[in-house]
Amino acid sequence: MILNRQRAVRVSRRPLETFLRRVQKELGLGEASATICLVSDAEIARMNKTYRKKTGPTNVLSFPAAARRARGSLRAASKRKKEVEFLGDVAIAPATARRYARKNGRTLPSELRVLILHGVLHLMGYDHETDRGEMDRVEQKLRKRFGLA
Repeated sequence: MILNRQRAVRVSRRPLETFLRRVQKELGLGEASATICLVSDAEIARMNKTYRKKTGPTNVLSFPAAARRARGSLRAASKRKKEVEFLGDVAIAPATARRYARKNGRTLPSELRVLILHGVLHLMGYDHETDRGEMDRVEQKLRKRFGLA
């Protein structure tokens, strides 16, 4: 489910919802769901300060439903799908995403898809800050598969 709680950037939810379903299918998550909430820069900055002790807005934050889910391969995620019905929440700031998109030569819709994929991988337990490149390898493979490379 995609919720739009910001007004700064016009976003079409339907294509993002379709992409989220594709990601869930590709990752073998079955009926497991996640909520993607589009928020203002001010709101994501508040969350960033509260939960990560970092100042300023960021483009994406993930909040897994499980306290600390063990990361795993796509196959392991497939086995977990029966245990997990709600993966968690992902907050995305479209205004910040738009700045990143310009910097990286992407369109905003493409950048939002990259952030959805990134956020869902975090919900699955991947952590690019601690996994010595595992998440980055998985994410790059999936970006190519989705035409987001």
